[in-house]
Amino acid sequence: ENEMRNHFGTAIIVLTGSLIAFGTYPNIGILFVVSPIACAGVIYFLSQIRPEDIDHDAARGLKATSDSPDAEGNSTENTEYKLTGPDGVPAAADAESAAATPMEILKDPILLVFIFIVFLFHTSNGTVLPLVMQTLAIGEGRVGILMSGLCIIVAQVFMVGSAKVCGDYSGRYGRKTLFLIGLFSVPIRCLILYFLTGIKNAQAETSVLLQVIILSTQILDGVGAGVFGTMYILVTSDISGGTGRFSLTLGLTTAAMSIGGTVSGYLGQALAQDRGYQMAFLILGFMALVPAVGYLLFMPETSKEMDKKEDVVVRMTTIEEAPAANEEGESSPAIV
Repeated sequence: ENEMRNHFGTAIIVLTGSLIAFGTYPNIGILFVVSPIACAGVIYFLSQIRPEDIDHDAARGLKATSDSPDAEGNSTENTEYKLTGPDGVPAAADAESAAATPMEILKDPILLVFIFIVFLFHTSNGTVLPLVMQTLAIGEGRVGILMSGLCIIVAQVFMVGSAKVCGDYSGRYGRKTLFLIGLFSVPIRCLILYFLTGIKNAQAETSVLLQVIILSTQILDGVGAGVFGTMYILVTSDISGGTGRFSLTLGLTTAAMSIGGTVSGYLGQALAQDRGYQMAFLILGFMALVPAVGYLLFMPETSKEMDKKEDVVVRMTTIEEAPAANEEGESSPAIV
C-alpha cells in the first residue's frame, strides 16, 4: 500500500509540473516550486507519526514478520523470533545480542547474489526512461516537455497496479514468480523500442501515432520498475528476517540500485551518442537479460509462506501414501 501511494503521489507531482511547464513555456522556472511544496507535505505527515506506534524490533527485522495474503486472500500476520526466551519473546535486554553481526550479513551468499542482480538490473534499466524521453522530446518544443512528463506519469500509474498485484499475490505465488515477470519485461521493452526507433529514424517527421506508441512502452516500465520497487523490499525483508539487520541489508541493496543507476546514466548516454538510440536500446535489452536469467537460475524462493505451503503439501502426500504402504506391506494370513 505504501508503494502504491508512493507511485500515485509521484504521478500527481509530475503531472502538475508538466502542465505548468506546458502552460508557461519557454519560461518554465515556476515549475520548480512544486517540489518544495511536496516536501512540506512530507515533513508534515512525518511529524504525525507517534514514536510509541513504532515497533523497533519488527522495523529492524529482529522479528521475522509477514502479513502477505494467504491462498484464500486473507491477510495474516506470522511472527518468528530469532532468539526467544521462555515465553517466546526476546527480552529487551537481549534484543541487541539477538541481532546478527554485519559480517554475518555480508557472508550470506543469497544476499550477495541478490545485490549483484539489483546492480545489474538498474545498470540496464535506469537509463531506458531518459532515452525514451529524449526520443520523444528532442526537437518538439513544448509538446516534447509534455511528452516527457507523460513518460513518467504513464509508468507511475501502472506501477500503482503492479505494486497492488505484488502485495496481493506475492504470498500466494511467491516472490520469485512475480519478480521474474518484472525482470523479463525490461528486455521485451527494449526490443520493442529498438524496432520503434528504427521506424522513427526512417521518417522525416515523427507522426503522432508513432509518438503515442513509443509512449505506450512505458506501460512495460510500469510493470518492470513497479514490480521491482515492491519486490526488492520484500525479498530484502525475507533475507534479513530475524537478523535484526533489515536496515543494513536494505542499505546494501539500495546502494547497489543507486550505483547501478549512476553507471546506467553514463552508459546509456554514451551508447546513444556513439551508436544511436536504436542500438542503445538493443544493447541495453541484452544487458537486461543477465539479471533476469541470473535471478531465475541462482535465486531461491525467499517467501516463508511458500516454504510452509510446500511443507504442508509434503505432509499431506505422506499421509495419503501411508495407508497404501500399509496395505501393500500387510502379510497374507498363514494357512495351517
